[in-house]
Amino acid sequence: MSVQSLMVPIGTPAPDFALPDLDGHRHTRADYADGPGLLVIFACNHCPYVRHLESKLGEVLDTLTIPTVAICTNDADAYSDDAPEHLRAQADRAGWRFPYLIDETQQVGRAFRAACTPDFFLYDAQLELAYRGAFDASTPGNGKPVTGSELRAAVEAVLTGAPVPEPHRPSMGCSIKWRA
Repeated sequence: MSVQSLMVPIGTPAPDFALPDLDGHRHTRADYADGPGLLVIFACNHCPYVRHLESKLGEVLDTLTIPTVAICTNDADAYSDDAPEHLRAQADRAGWRFPYLIDETQQVGRAFRAACTPDFFLYDAQLELAYRGAFDASTPGNGKPVTGSELRAAVEAVLTGAPVPEPHRPSMGCSIKWRA
């Protein structure tokens, strides 16, 4: 069953986080405090919605100069495809050059109010939410091309200091797999 992002209010400050990447290096919100912004993507390996756009996501982000992290919040005990070794394979397969962080306690996913994978949160230079929404209009099986047009336009606006025009299309994907 697919779910949509919760559409957290624009202007909401980025929650604090301190999470390890796949190599054990710790990343924090403070690492990104000097701008120009931050893109946080809640992702996982098993979700067909993420797999649908993962390669194009890597291509699009290679052309943009926005600091980016992906975070896997899913319960990897219940969903073994989301264990770190499978996340590494996904990042390699998709050409992701940004850190992939592990939220084992799921506290960071809850703080961001992540609801689905993929779920995109784009923060401006002050680390205030400027965009939350879809990568583009494409979803598995709808026949629309995967372009990244909506996320690209949002990032370009943030990088120029402009607001991202609303409405923002909610992201749609698999629900976050929370522990009971």
